[in-house]
This record gives sequence, C-alpha cells and structure tokens, in this order.
Amino acid sequence: MSMTQLLHPVELFKRFTTSIAYLPTLAALAYVSLGLLALLPPVADDVLPLTLRRLSLSSPSDTQSLLAALLGGMISLMVFSFSMVMSVLSQAGGNFSHKLVFGLISERRHQWVLGHYLGTILFILMLLIVPTVADDEATWRSLAIYAACAMVTHCLALFVFFIHNASQSIQVDAVISNLHEATLDSMNRAKAREQSPRWRFVPASAVPLRRCHEIHATRAGYLQNADLEKLGRLAGRIGGVIHLTFRFGDYVVEGLPIIILECEDAPNEEWCQAVCETMTYLSGESIDEHFVHGMTQLMEVAIKALSPGINDPGTARLCLHRLTDLLGQYQTWQPANTLVDDDGRRLVTWPVERFDSLLHRLFVPLLHYGAEDQSTLLGLLKAIKSLSLLANEAQLAGLQAMADRIVEALDGHSRHPMDRAFITERLQRGQHRLSLPASLGDA
Repeated sequence: MSMTQLLHPVELFKRFTTSIAYLPTLAALAYVSLGLLALLPPVADDVLPLTLRRLSLSSPSDTQSLLAALLGGMISLMVFSFSMVMSVLSQAGGNFSHKLVFGLISERRHQWVLGHYLGTILFILMLLIVPTVADDEATWRSLAIYAACAMVTHCLALFVFFIHNASQSIQVDAVISNLHEATLDSMNRAKAREQSPRWRFVPASAVPLRRCHEIHATRAGYLQNADLEKLGRLAGRIGGVIHLTFRFGDYVVEGLPIIILECEDAPNEEWCQAVCETMTYLSGESIDEHFVHGMTQLMEVAIKALSPGINDPGTARLCLHRLTDLLGQYQTWQPANTLVDDDGRRLVTWPVERFDSLLHRLFVPLLHYGAEDQSTLLGLLKAIKSLSLLANEAQLAGLQAMADRIVEALDGHSRHPMDRAFITERLQRGQHRLSLPASLGDA
C-alpha cells in the first residue's frame, strides 16, 4: 500500500492546500464554471438587452479559427513563461541556497498567474468543443467569445507582470528582504499566539520515569509543528501531561519515540492516533511553521555568498544585518515551552532552543567560512556588539564567548601592521557591553 493511501484525508487536504497546485486549481475551476455558464444554459436573444444584441456576431460558429489561434497563443505564452521560470530558478539555485528555489516557484503571485493561464486555455477549449449554436442564441455565444478575447488580453498583461516579478525575485536585496520579512512575520505570529496566560515558559525539568508511556512516530519526515491547543485538550481528557521530545523542525524516523505521556493509565490506540494527527509533517523547511528556518536560510545564503565560486562578502554582510535584527527581536522575547490549563496545571511541554545555542548555529558557520575575510569578521563583531546592548546576563555570557572567538580569528588572520591597526581602531568603536581587548594581541 502506498504512503498516499495510508495518509488521513485531513493530512491529504493539508498537503494539497500547501502545494503549488492549490491556487491554480481554484482559478482553473472558476474559469471552467464560466465555460459551463456559457455553454449549458444558453439564453435566447429576445430576453437580452438591445445593447448586447447589437454586439452579436452574425455567425459565432465561424469563429473557430479565431479561438484556435487564441488557444495556440495561450499555450505558447504559458510554455515561454515557465521556461523562463526554470532559467530564473537555475540562476537562483546557483547564487543562493537551494532551499530558496521552491519558495520562489511557489510564490502565490506565480501560482495565480499559472491559474489564469490554465483557466483561459480550458475556457477556450470548451468553446471549441461545442462549436454549433442555434440562430436565436447567437448573442450568448458571442458574449462568450468576447470574454475569451478579454481573458487572453488579461493574460498578456499578466505576462508583463510575471516577467517583471520573476526578474525582481532573484535580486539579492529582494531575496534577503523577503526572507527577513517572512521570518519576522512568522515570529510575530508566534508571539501573538503566546500572549495568552496559558502559554508559559517553565525551566526544563526531568520527566519522571514512573507513570510514563511512549508514543512513537507513525511516519518519517520533518516535524515542523503541532497543534498544541488540540494536544492540550487531549491531555486534559485523560488527566495527563504530554512531553514532546523533539524540537520543531527536526527530522524524525518512523517508530522513534517522539512523545512521553505522563499519566497513570496507558492511553488507548484511538487517543494515540488523535495525538499523531496533530503533528505537521512537511517535506522541507517552512518558515511559516517555524521562524528559525528563516534565520538558518539567511545564514546559508551568506555562506553561499562566501564560497570561492561566488566570492561576494557584500551579500554575506547584508544577510548578517538581517540576522542581527531577527536575533535582537528574539532576545527580547522568551518563547513559551509549556501549555497549561485555566488552573495552571501543565498539559503540554516542548523543548525550545536557548539563545546561545541559536547564536552558535547561526554565527559559527559564518565565522568558519568567512575566517579569512576581514570585512565579514568585523561585521560579525559589530553584530555581537549590537546584540549585547539588548542582552540579559545569561545571553551576555554567550555573546562574550562568541566575541572572543571572533577576536581570536581576527588576530590569527591579520598579520600585517596596517590590518592590525585598522582592526584595533574598531575593537572599541560603538556602544556595547562586551569585554574586548584594547588592541590585537592583548587578549
């Protein structure tokens, strides 16, 4: 039995609504409905206004050649448009992280353009399939032919928009700005959701070994998120506490224990199935589901820019500026890791990443790949200085450790006296709360 057959209908619907085919399908169905309206209930000429009857063609059946020409033009337009998309994606895959390629092609604006193209083709095909029309119903069919011409004209305008949007979407500034905006929106949605007093941060404690039952993953994949509210209701139903053992975004293997249920009695199979249905599996990373993916993708774009094949440290610094802003937003917010009921009793717990761990994941790769580029190292140091102004004591310790590594890299790769003088001048420049040496070699 295939995986698709095993999936729950709700899961199949979620997959469809998040796929590239969702919006084009909706648009195509709308055009098919217009085609059925033009063909199935023809309206007699004598019930239409005189103004519309004057627009009637003498013989709508003789317009087959016009419709065929429109159909051929639309197919050529669609083929040309999306061959250009493949070229754009090939260039984007070479210049940026390959994770961005799917995001570029799945943009909703591109999907709507594809849907209008497909819908127009289907509408014209329906008119070609039923060429004959009664003499007293010529006006209704004539209006449908005029509508087909208007649809093609509309698609020509969309083609111009599509070329402009596709060419702009792979510009460095546009890619980085879109990633930053999408990540910030996802983070703000998470913040808004956790405004309720039921969402709390509780220091992690060991799960008791007694009275615990494991729930295993029913499939392999990237576990991007879970319906925590529904999990809370399920936990309250049996009077237990659900402990998620994975971090959102992790890849889990089928059969791996992903949940520990703290409860007196073992749950039944129906309850376990309901718990598994709350999990959101995706084939890749989704910024909408988990904002940290946006930060890691910015880091990967910066690393790609630092590669010898591209050698563009300016792009790396642009990504670093956006990462600094996102980390600053993250510093001032403590993500919740516990959902409680109205009486304050725990229902669901899940692990969240510490700030120093996230900082290490994002900055150490940049430090490694940009170790020989002075501008990248100074950009990292400037970012750490800015973040230190917003840090609490625990965060400041992690920032100080990272600053020490950056200064060590600057000292090790800057041997010329001119370079060392240039760096020394910038060690104490700007406001910060770090303990930095007065000059290289003093650390």
